[in-house]
This record gives sequence, structure tokens and C-alpha cells, in this order.
Amino acid sequence: MSILPTAKTQPKPDLADLTVLVYGQTKIGKSTFCSQSEAALFLATEPGLNALDVYQVPVQSWEELRAACGEIEKGDHPFRTVIIDTIDNAYKFCTDFIIKKHKIEHESDLGYGKGYALVNNEFQRVLTKLAFLPYGLFLISHAKEVEIETRTEKYTRVVPTLPDKARKIVLGMVDMVLYSDLDVIEGEEEDTEETFRRVIRTKPSRYHEAGDRTGRLPEIIELDFAKFMDAFTTAVETLKPSGGKTAATPVQ
Repeated sequence: MSILPTAKTQPKPDLADLTVLVYGQTKIGKSTFCSQSEAALFLATEPGLNALDVYQVPVQSWEELRAACGEIEKGDHPFRTVIIDTIDNAYKFCTDFIIKKHKIEHESDLGYGKGYALVNNEFQRVLTKLAFLPYGLFLISHAKEVEIETRTEKYTRVVPTLPDKARKIVLGMVDMVLYSDLDVIEGEEEDTEETFRRVIRTKPSRYHEAGDRTGRLPEIIELDFAKFMDAFTTAVETLKPSGGKTAATPVQ
């Protein structure tokens, strides 16, 4: 019996089936935004949820994170969305776990990049397993500015604060990268002060990391989960041909 597919895999129309990276500056509202996802459960790797009425599992080590993932995998719970807040600290826990396991002081002590490879392989293994479970997965990160230099110019780009290799792992597995930012609202009069609104940026730019596999989300959405869901639902509907099934869209 052949194991090869006989039909194309259709894009998932339910946000609770997707993996999403949400990043931005501290206190902008990333956790509040994610907390409004369907039946949310936080795996809290750092403090900061005290102002939110949420279900959370405090996580202070990689072992505790893996144990929580094991409980989630069993399925005997009401949760539909898992939120790791923050994925930065989760990666640090993973690094500490490998260092302790191999009785070294730093990843480089194993030589020839072996320590870094062990950390990244373990990090990717656990995240991939979690992403394949039938639950939505939100990964929260902070933001930092990096200087990009080309032959002709230098410019600043905003990216998640994850270390480079961890960032590549996360960016390679998520369906959306949502950059939480402040959008300037110009005053109508010359002497009117500028005001700001909190937004999500969904499109890639030379000045920030972002992306959307549907390719149909608006470039800017207010940092409001209900408005984001309206935009997501509309984007999914536009992917459906007249037959009603969702059409495949190339990864952006």
C-alpha cells in the first residue's frame, strides 16, 4: 500500500490549528492580545501575567516545559491554544538543560559547534512536537533593533530578540509573524502633537520581520484580537474557490 498522498493538503482555516509568533516592545500588549485566543493556556516562562485573568502554568526550567507539553499532549483538558510567554526564556531554559546534562559551563565547551547543535536540536524537537498537536500555538518574543549593512547603505531592522539560530528555527515553523508596533497618527493641524495607536504589522519589510502564509491579511491591523480575527476570517474566505474548499496559497 502506497504511503504517497493522493490529494493536496489544504490550508488550515482555523487559527486554533496554526502556529503564530507575536513579538514587539515590552508592555505593548502582546500577552493581552494572545490571552483572547480560543481557550488559551499560558506556559509562563517569565513574570508579567499578574494583570491578566488567564490560565497559566509557571515554567522555570526546560524540564518543567517538557512536562507541561506532555500533559497538553494527553488531551484531557479544555484548552485549544497554547501560549509560550516568552519563547526567548524557553530557549534559555533549553540551553541551561543541555549545559547541565553534559556537565559543561558553556555550549562551546563541547567543541566544533556540537553544544550549539544539541541545544538547537532539542529546542526544535520539542517545539515541532508541540506545533503538530491539534492546538493553536502562540510564541511571544520581545523586539530588538539590529543594524543591517550592505555595500551601499546601513539601516536598522526590528527583529525578535531570540538568538539568531533559534530565531531561524522559529521563523521556519510558524504560519504568521506578527510585529506589534506603534503607528504614528499625524495631527490635522501643524501645531497638533502626534499620537500613536497600537497595531500589528503582518507584511515583511526591510525595516521589520513579519509575515503571513495566507498572503491576504491587511498590512496593518489594530492590536485588538477581535479585529485581527475579523481580518483573518476574511482572508481565509478569499482563499476559497466557488467549490467551497480552501485553495492552496504559496508561502510568503
